[in-house]
Amino acid sequence: MMLPPILWTILFYVFCSVIAIQVFYYLYFFSRLATYTIPGKEVTNEHPISVVICARDEAENLARNLPGVLVQEYKSSHEVVLVNDNSTDEGRYVIEEFQKSFKNINHIQLTQEAKMITGKKFPLSMGIRSAKYEILLLTDADCMPASEFWIQKMQDEYDDKTEIVLGYGAYHKKPGLLNKLIRFETFHTAIQYLSYALAGKPYMGVGRNLSYKKEVFLRNKGFSSINHIPSGDDDLFINQVATAENTAIVIDPLAHTLSEPKKSWGDWMTQKYRHYTTGRYYKASHKFLLGLYSLSLFLVYPLLAVSIIFYNWWIPLVVYAVRLLVQAVVFFKGMKKLNEQDLWPWFLLLDIWMFFYFIFTIPAIWKAPRKNWA
Repeated sequence: MMLPPILWTILFYVFCSVIAIQVFYYLYFFSRLATYTIPGKEVTNEHPISVVICARDEAENLARNLPGVLVQEYKSSHEVVLVNDNSTDEGRYVIEEFQKSFKNINHIQLTQEAKMITGKKFPLSMGIRSAKYEILLLTDADCMPASEFWIQKMQDEYDDKTEIVLGYGAYHKKPGLLNKLIRFETFHTAIQYLSYALAGKPYMGVGRNLSYKKEVFLRNKGFSSINHIPSGDDDLFINQVATAENTAIVIDPLAHTLSEPKKSWGDWMTQKYRHYTTGRYYKASHKFLLGLYSLSLFLVYPLLAVSIIFYNWWIPLVVYAVRLLVQAVVFFKGMKKLNEQDLWPWFLLLDIWMFFYFIFTIPAIWKAPRKNWA
């Protein structure tokens, strides 16, 4: 049975609406990061700072990445708070060995599990409460600073109003398709949360590179409202406490952190499922904005295909070309800002890939989060 022509016309107009939504997000939100200029400062302050790292069975990662944290070029008072949470490997001895050379290590050895508190919120809370200084800089044991100026760059954004600083946690560049997919998804997430923050709507941060004041943590009673959720110690906490006035971003490549990407598709999907299960707890306005963008992105290519086949083929291609041009410019500049410019020649294929990525991650919407330490 042939469908009436009016239906294909309606679908074409739906396609045009989806493209209009996409272009709006690129021009109103994502262009903010693409055109962002790192503000120059006549006077650079160096505040006392506590770097907080939680680890469980991370001996190998600590041995590899901790030196990059400990040899930072930072003259002001600073400490590295290492919370070794019920590890069964040699992590404790790795930390003790580093303590012989670096006296600013504050080692917290946890030997009991916290009841009714899932994930790493309890060890992170212990590290924060044990921190000597007001400004906290958080990262993970499997991350290393991209430069010896990481601390200096991240803390330099603080002023009288700033209580939260969002950074970028990148992944090492490796050969292979999976590495490109992981890094593009990471960039795609970053261009959203960093641009939203610049638009006065901060909604998340990443624990691989995140800073906030200890007073913010204590004022909001730590993670008490989200202790029952396995993950969310970074994005959900920021979703609750970040405002247009108290949040800043730092995108200087010297302030990035670098992590080892997952080596298998299954491990990466497990990681993504865990992260996406927290999205349901975001504020309603954030869920609407993020959901509308994701839905429009998901619909672009199915509606494009239908419009080309059943409508006047060249018209939908022209409409799509408008979106493609805007996207190409914004992605080029955004990737350059985040030192991911090698992905740009692949952006069209990676953009098409996002349609399938959404299909693979849909189960995270209803899947119960795993109660593992992560």
